[in-house]
Order: sequence, then C-alpha cells, then structure tokens
Amino acid sequence: MKIIKLIILSLATIVQLAATGLATAASPAPQALLWVGNSFFYYNNSMHNFVLGFARADKNETARGTSLTISGSGIDWHDVSAYLKPGLIGRYSFVGDNELKFNKAGRQFDGVVLMDCSQCPVHPQLGPVFHKYAKRHVRTIRKAGAEPLFFMSWAYKDKPEMTEALAKAYGKAGVDNHARVIPAGLAFAAAVKARPELELYQRDKRHPTLAGTYLAAATTYATLYGKSPVGSSYVSTLDAPTAQFLQQIAWDTTQAYVKSR
Repeated sequence: MKIIKLIILSLATIVQLAATGLATAASPAPQALLWVGNSFFYYNNSMHNFVLGFARADKNETARGTSLTISGSGIDWHDVSAYLKPGLIGRYSFVGDNELKFNKAGRQFDGVVLMDCSQCPVHPQLGPVFHKYAKRHVRTIRKAGAEPLFFMSWAYKDKPEMTEALAKAYGKAGVDNHARVIPAGLAFAAAVKARPELELYQRDKRHPTLAGTYLAAATTYATLYGKSPVGSSYVSTLDAPTAQFLQQIAWDTTQAYVKSR
C-alpha cells in the first residue's frame, strides 16, 4: 500500500537501525510466548489471546501464551529471570471448557515479548533505562533458551510525532540486541492515516480499543510467523470488512518494514 511506503520512507533513520528487527518466512516461530509489559497488553482480554486466535485459525493447536503485566510498568519493573524459572509460570494451562492441562516439565517459554511503558523509550530520563534493561532482559531470556522480541508500541492519539521516536528507539534496541521487533506502532500510524474514522484508541487517547488490539495482534502474528494474516477466519467480534482492513494493514506494514532492512 502506498500509505505504508510513505511512512516507511519517512523513517529512513529507523530503517537503518532496524536491520535485524523483523521476522521472515524462514524465522522459527516461538510456540509458547510470555508477554511482559503493561496495560497496553492486557486491555480487551489481553493481546496474547488475539494472537492465539490467529494461530488457532491457522490450525496451530500447539501455540500458547501467558500475559504477565503490571499496570503502568516500565521494562525495569519486571524480574524476567524469576518469570522464566522452570516449573513455575506456565507450568499448567487452562484449555477447552476450563480444563487444566499440565505442560511438559522444564522450560515453559520459547519466546518472550518485551514492551516498555508507553513513553519510557523516548523519555529523556527513562530512555537510557529502556536500553539498559532491554540488554539485561535479552541476555536473561537467551540464557533461558528462549527468543526475545521487542514490541514497538504506538503513539498517543494526540501525539502522532511519537511514532517516529518510538520506532527509532525500538529499532535501535533490536539492532543492539540482535532481536526481532514487532512494528505495531507503525501499523497504528498507517491505519490512522488510511481510515481516520476507525477508532483505535480508548477515550484516554492511549489504550487500544478492540480494533487496536486486533491490529497489534495481527502485526505480531505476521512478525512471528512470517505469514500474512489476510484472509484469516479469526475476526474476534469485529465485522469482516474492518477485520480484513486491519489484517491488510498489519501485513503491509510488516512486509514494508522487512523490505526496508
């Protein structure tokens, strides 16, 4: 889409920083994801459930996810080392009609999605903290045998200039730590430009509506699996045309970001 290309071209600095930031079709997709973040993740019954919705629609019945979030948290609030201890978080899951399933003993997650607070990566005082803890957490995650992924969050509705700054910060974190980046923030910007009447934000102009969470999840799916979400039967409670629009934005954004490497 022309809109996506314009956004990517306007972020030339980010493109240079994002050399290792995204999945390709050849990248292995983590099947058990731990989501470490804040309320941006847990709104609308948690983003990880939306990603699992895409996976289930794709007949991937082995995928699972756990959301470990703290309201308003920064990346430095989380004890990732404790989260990844074998036999604790993720030891069992609820499946089917609320049935309890015990997972295989040992390491429970093969991927960890990291997000800082909504403005921390671009805050003059907290920006250095973001990069410090990004490095620390990536080292911890890899030591545990899992893949780290950075989730690029979106700009506030009334501060669209945050898009470029956040993309630059997360792109740098991806390059510095040789980790993939999920470009949800760029997908938000593209969707807003293409269909400004479609509301992606709650009234607080920060948190996502269901459509916003769906778009971010579709972008995560495209990044993880290197596959297009376009045509997926998973639409949550959205109408089909809206879901298809968001699926296309997610895929076009991911593809454009990949090609910009």
